[in-house]
Amino acid sequence: MNPGRRFKDEIYDQFSRIGKAVSSPKRLELLDILCQGERSVENLANETSLTIANTSQHLQVLKNSRLVEQEKKGLYVVYRPAPMVCEFFLSMRKIAENRIAEIEQIKNRFLEGKKGMEPINRDSLIERIKNNEVTILDVRPPQEFRAGHIIGAVSVPLKELELMLAKLPKKKEIVAYCRGPYCVLSVEAVELLNKKGYHAVRLEEGVMDWRAMGLPVISGE
Repeated sequence: MNPGRRFKDEIYDQFSRIGKAVSSPKRLELLDILCQGERSVENLANETSLTIANTSQHLQVLKNSRLVEQEKKGLYVVYRPAPMVCEFFLSMRKIAENRIAEIEQIKNRFLEGKKGMEPINRDSLIERIKNNEVTILDVRPPQEFRAGHIIGAVSVPLKELELMLAKLPKKKEIVAYCRGPYCVLSVEAVELLNKKGYHAVRLEEGVMDWRAMGLPVISGE
């Protein structure tokens, strides 16, 4: 075989490892969650409705393709995305959104008839956050909030929301967000809040989108 041809075949074969690794819907979901913050296998299995064994197998494929890294912390092994992987995931998501019409159709069907799901004017929201005119709720799990959140947001995980209702202002608009446009935590939060008499809307973008737009994200409590 021509050396140049062999070189190109070998190079593209290595590139294809990434494509094979992300060809599974569940592995894409795992990457999406890991881009919110490092997680254990057990936690990821619970989030994705997979068995621990299946989750471990998917993570091993991602690890073999150098898309995730692992570290032992106490009794648990935690996984995190490798450098540049979240940017890659976001770019892939945007290409899919622009090229595959079914994505928008599926999203619209799911959100149809749900109050408070209309897109929010981002510039207006940023100004209102600065002026303390809205309450921003981060309804993701606490470890994701600690890994990074929108400035001014309050951590109220969805599972705790009903218990926290009495502490939320009814006269101020509430904006809930989670992991991005395909995360259902904020959808459920907004539905619950509006049912209980609050004025709540959903921010479609998550922390990964916020960061990609150059908007401020902070970590910690």
